[in-house]
Amino acid sequence: MAGEPVKGPASYFPSIEKKYGKPIAEWIALVRSRMPAKHMELVAMLKNEHGMGHGHANAVVAYTLAD
Repeated sequence: MAGEPVKGPASYFPSIEKKYGKPIAEWIALVRSRMPAKHMELVAMLKNEHGMGHGHANAVVAYTLAD
């Protein structure tokens, strides 16, 4: 429904874009380029190779894998 706040992993997207300077589509594409891989392997990649915090990395991966 229009006007309802975004919930779940996507609720992190505005802060991820602001903090890390890339549109969320680029982060999703990066995660997809590393598949197949386990959830936590993808989270670790975002954290170790791109300096993303755990919560933000987990949100991007969870959203991508659920899609």
